[in-house]
Amino acid sequence: GEMGKPLIAVFDALNEAIMRMVNIIMLYSPVGIMFLIMGKMASVGDFADLISSLGLYFVTVLLGLAIHGLIILPAIFFFFCRRNPYRYATGVTQALATAFGTSSSSATLPVTMRCLEDNVRIDERVTRFVLPIGATINMDGTALYEAVATIFIAQYTCASLNFGHMIAVSVTATAASIGAAGIPSAGLFTMVIVLSAVGLSPEYAFLIFPVDWLLYVWTAEECVICVFLFSML
Repeated sequence: GEMGKPLIAVFDALNEAIMRMVNIIMLYSPVGIMFLIMGKMASVGDFADLISSLGLYFVTVLLGLAIHGLIILPAIFFFFCRRNPYRYATGVTQALATAFGTSSSSATLPVTMRCLEDNVRIDERVTRFVLPIGATINMDGTALYEAVATIFIAQYTCASLNFGHMIAVSVTATAASIGAAGIPSAGLFTMVIVLSAVGLSPEYAFLIFPVDWLLYVWTAEECVICVFLFSML
C-alpha cells in the first residue's frame, strides 16, 4: 500500500548500493588476484620447477577425474542395474557440452533435466528430486580436486603429511565439497578449510589458481555424469 512505499524505497536503495559495491569488487578483483599470484610467483626460487609441478598436478587431477567418472561410476551403475551405462551417454551430450562451457553444475541443471526427461525418458518426479540435490551436494570431482591440491601444496612447500593428516584431508575435502556452490572456482575458496585442517597456510591456495579455471571445467563434467547415472538407478 501507500504506507509501505517508503520501506520499499529503502530496500531498493540498499539493493542498489550493494550491487554497486559488488560491481566495484568485481572490477578490481582481477587486478588484486594478479598481484597476489605475482607476489607468490616472485617468492618462488625456481619458476620452471613450479610450472612443471603444476603440470603434473593438472595431469593427476584429470587422471583421477577420468578414472572416477568413466570407470568407477559406470561400474557402480552396471553392478546395480546390469545395464551398459555408455549406451545412454548420447542422451546427455548437450548437458555435458553446457557443463564444459559454463564450468557450473548448477547452471547446467535445467539442461540436464531436459536431457534426462526427453532423451533418456526418466520420470520427471525422479529428475526434479535427484538432480537439484546432486548438483548441490554431490561434488565428487571437487572433493578429489581439493584433496589432490592439498597434497600438492604440502609437497611443494616441503610440509610432511602423516597418515592422520591424509584422513583429515579426505574428510574435510568431502565435507567442504558438499558446502561448495556449483559455480566456477568455488572449490578454491572451500579449499582454505582443507589447508587449515592440516596446518598449511591458506595463502598457498593461490599457487593453483592459474590452472584452477581449467580443472573446474572437468569437475563440472564429472558432476553431470554422476547425477546422470545415479538418477537412473
